[in-house]
Amino acid sequence: MLYDIIIVGAGPAGLTAAIYAGRANKKVLVLEAKTYGGQIINTPDIENYPVEEHISGFDFATKIYNQAKNLGAEIVFEKVIEIKDLGKEKEVVTNKNTYKTKTIILATGSENRKLGLPNEDELVGKGISYCATCDGAFYRKKTVAVVGGGNTALEDALYLSNLVEKVYLIHRRDEFRGEETTVNKLKEKDNVEFIYNSNVTKLNANEKLESIEVTNKDGNIQTINVDGLFVAVGRIPENQNFAKVINLDESGYIVAGENCNTNVDGIFVAGDNRVKEVRQLVTATSDGAIAATEAIKYINQ
Repeated sequence: MLYDIIIVGAGPAGLTAAIYAGRANKKVLVLEAKTYGGQIINTPDIENYPVEEHISGFDFATKIYNQAKNLGAEIVFEKVIEIKDLGKEKEVVTNKNTYKTKTIILATGSENRKLGLPNEDELVGKGISYCATCDGAFYRKKTVAVVGGGNTALEDALYLSNLVEKVYLIHRRDEFRGEETTVNKLKEKDNVEFIYNSNVTKLNANEKLESIEVTNKDGNIQTINVDGLFVAVGRIPENQNFAKVINLDESGYIVAGENCNTNVDGIFVAGDNRVKEVRQLVTATSDGAIAATEAIKYINQ
């Protein structure tokens, strides 16, 4: 069977692409290694997506999954291990099968780099977050910590400083990698405290996060009571299996502009695995719509 579009990844970007492709009467296959929904299923309450004031990540993902299926998308849970550009046709190789298609949309997303501490996964949504703009509003007038030293950590701390009572900014080095102008803005904030040369080494929780242990380079440990910990130590795009075919930047993100075209004709990208400035739920679904529209245009030409 020759598919019109194979979408790799069943997160918000991939499923939105499937919706647009289905509405255009294209034969669509969505391949997903894990479960539908992507990282958004771990979010207990989404309140920054248009139309829905409050919806859980799981409910959001289920709605978009069902919508894609009802429009004819075939969704198969197999891990993609390779893609091949054969000119007018492409091949997608999984751990179980090989599929042929006219176009491919890569929507594998990216994973948050974690601290690797016990209970970290269990505390997501219960004090641990990887997105300040997504979850910051839940911590109004409370005490939080941000861990990281790049622009994301600095911008998260600045954003949170306008919402919360106190922000601890924890960095493993004595200088930040992010922009100095943002550091200077943070230094002007009365409710931001810098903790240098230190790592978060333990999460203390009952049903939710209550405090963190921070160890400095000399081995001294301090316990800090916090309501929330925002982890901003980088992301890992899931593009390794495409590197032989698609151009990636130095961080492993797929190089593409706002039209979601890659360097290979007929292969497109959507979502957090591409080079972009803003990685939010709404921008992921936007990418899905754009990538599908571009794929449809390519097929029809």
